[in-house]
Amino acid sequence: MSRQNLNDFFIWGIDDSPYGPVELPTLVNWIKDERVLAETWIFTRRDDMWQRASEIAELKMFFGKKFSREVDGQTITPGILRRIKILADLNDAQLSHLADFLEVQRVAQWAPVVQVGEAGDAMYFVLEGELRARVMVNDRETILSTFGAGEFFGDIALFDHGPRSADVLANVDSTLLRLSAISFNRLAKEAPSLATPFLQATSRTLASRIRADNKRLGVINQQFSASGR
Repeated sequence: MSRQNLNDFFIWGIDDSPYGPVELPTLVNWIKDERVLAETWIFTRRDDMWQRASEIAELKMFFGKKFSREVDGQTITPGILRRIKILADLNDAQLSHLADFLEVQRVAQWAPVVQVGEAGDAMYFVLEGELRARVMVNDRETILSTFGAGEFFGDIALFDHGPRSADVLANVDSTLLRLSAISFNRLAKEAPSLATPFLQATSRTLASRIRADNKRLGVINQQFSASGR
């Protein structure tokens, strides 16, 4: 048997079936995503035995310190926060610290989160559920975008505190994380090393949205010009 094979791992799944072989980098990613927990049974070919994940030498460092926070009665872990796309590249310590600045907001189906014209004072991350941004034109609803789990909205409010440009309502019961403008200012002052990668990730997403909007406007202009000939 090769040395590479000796370093393989097998995971005992929640369906009482083994999965593998899995290499160490993949296993580490599964731990970060909380697909493998400290109590998960893992078989190592090298040791020819089953052990708890937290007992395996190469994995102990990932279970030595628990990075989690209680936020408004809900436990927020790095694995939960990493589901938010713009937070995926932050490490556990950074995500744990970020949780100190967040609030949990639960929204019932059809309830508004923000309303057009009101002062913007927070951005929101969608943990669970689905919401839509809309404007009313002649008493008819026009949907601008839909936000599912892992997405965010309202970010411009952190920078200009201007009026909301659209309503955002919950399509289904949803759970959000709210970062207020006041908390964002605290974050920038108290944890600049965390604020910097957070802003960079937010900016990349904003740039991507602007490019997509510009592309859509270009297509509309072309169609309008063609129809006028």
